Amino acid sequence: MVSKAQPGTQEDLADLLMDPKRRDEIMADPAKFRSTFHAYAREFYRQDPEAKAQLKATMAEAMKDLLDRNEIKAQRPPMDDSVAKGERVLQRAFASDRTKARQVAAIGKGTGVALDTKWPSLADYLVDIDWHRVQRQGVPEVLKAMAEGDGATGGFLVPEEFRVELLMLALEQAVVRPRARVIPMGGATVKIPAILDTSHATSVFGGVQASWVAEAGDLSTVREPTFRQVVLTARKLTGYTRASNELIQDSAISLEAIINDLFPQAIAYFEDDAFINGTGAGQPLGILNADALVSVAKETGQAANTIVYENVVKMFSRMLPQSTARAVWVVNPNVFPQLAAMSLSVGTGGSAVWMSNAVGGPPATILGRPVVFSEKCQTLGTAGDIYFVDFGYYLIGDRMALQMASSPHVRFNNDETVWRFTQRVDGRPWLTSALTPRFGTTTLSAIVALATRA
Repeated sequence: MVSKAQPGTQEDLADLLMDPKRRDEIMADPAKFRSTFHAYAREFYRQDPEAKAQLKATMAEAMKDLLDRNEIKAQRPPMDDSVAKGERVLQRAFASDRTKARQVAAIGKGTGVALDTKWPSLADYLVDIDWHRVQRQGVPEVLKAMAEGDGATGGFLVPEEFRVELLMLALEQAVVRPRARVIPMGGATVKIPAILDTSHATSVFGGVQASWVAEAGDLSTVREPTFRQVVLTARKLTGYTRASNELIQDSAISLEAIINDLFPQAIAYFEDDAFINGTGAGQPLGILNADALVSVAKETGQAANTIVYENVVKMFSRMLPQSTARAVWVVNPNVFPQLAAMSLSVGTGGSAVWMSNAVGGPPATILGRPVVFSEKCQTLGTAGDIYFVDFGYYLIGDRMALQMASSPHVRFNNDETVWRFTQRVDGRPWLTSALTPRFGTTTLSAIVALATRA
C-alpha cells in the first residue's frame, strides 16, 4: 500500500496538489517527485487494471501510426493489447525490412551517417530505444555515442533537465535596523520625551549644573534640564505586483511562493535605504540628512574622489566618546580601493595602514571598529560615501508589520491576480544637533561623515 504521504487515488493526488506546503516540498526534490508519482501510478493501476490495459492499447496504436507515417510497408499481423506481445510482433514484422534502410544509410555524408548502419530498419531502431528496455537495462552504447556528442550530432534531441529553483541576486543585509533602537507604535504617532543636550561647555543635560559652594552659600540658582519631544509618525511603505492566472498555473515554480519571498526582501531593502538616505518628507529621516550629522573636511589639496588615512582618523575623533565602542563604519563598495591604499607618511617614506599585503582578506575593522560595505551609501567623492555611526541614537517606530494580501478580483476582467504588500514605519535620529564638548569648539556627534572638499 502507498503511505499516507503519497497519493493513491485521484482524490489523494488532487489533495496533494492543492496543499502548497506538500506540493512545494515534492516539487523542490526531483527524486521525491519521481518516487511520489511512480508510487501513485502503481497504486492507480492496481486499483483500476482496465485503465492500464487501455493505456497499453493506446501506446500500441500510436506506435502503429508512427510506423505507417514512416512508410514501412512490411506485412504486419494484428496488434495485441499486451505490450510484451506487441514488442515481439514488431520485431518479427519488421526484422526483414532492411533494404530500404541500407539505401538510406548510404545517402550523403552528413552528421549521423556513421550511425545509420547501426539499425537496418526503423523497427530495429525502435526496438533498441524501447523505453521499457532502457528503464530495465540502461541506455544502449550506440545511443550514448549519438547523445554524448555535440548538439549537431544529437545533443539537441536530448531532453534538457529542468531544475525547480530560481537563480537571483541576493540583497545585502539590513544595515540600520539590527543596530537601531526599535520602538513599537500603538498609534499613528508616538511622542518620546528626550533631553535637549547640545553643549557641555557649562552644563549637561541641557542646563543641569553642579557648583562648588562654601558653607551656607547660595544654592538658589536654577539648574534644570531642558526637555523636548521626538515625534515618530508612521509612514506607509508598499509593494504591488500582478500576474496572469495562466502564468500562476503554468509556472514550474510556485509563483506565489516567489512573490512572498522576494517582496519582503525588497521592502526591507528600501526601508534600510530610507534610514540612510531618507529626506523626512513622507518617509523616514535618514542619517545623511540628520541635523546632528558632523561633516569632516578633507585635507588641503586632496582630490574629491579620494580618501586618505588622515580622513578616517579625524572622523574617529569626532565621534562621541561614549559611542566609540558601538559605532561602525558604513562604506560604499567603490571606496574600498581608497581604503586599501591608505598609507601613513613617516619621514621620507611611509607604510600601509589598513592592508599590509594582499595574501589574506582585508581587515574587518578600521581603528578597531567594524566595517560594513553597503551599496546604499553614496558613491565615492560624494557626501555620504563613508560614515562612522552609532545607530543606537537612531529610532525606528514600528506601527504595522509587513502584511501581504492578494486578490483575483481587482483585475478580474484581465484574468490576473494582484498582490499588495504594506508596512507602516518611521525612523529618525533623536539627536537634534552635534554636541559642543566641555573644552574646545570642535563638535562631536553619533553620526559622522566625510565632506566632499577641504
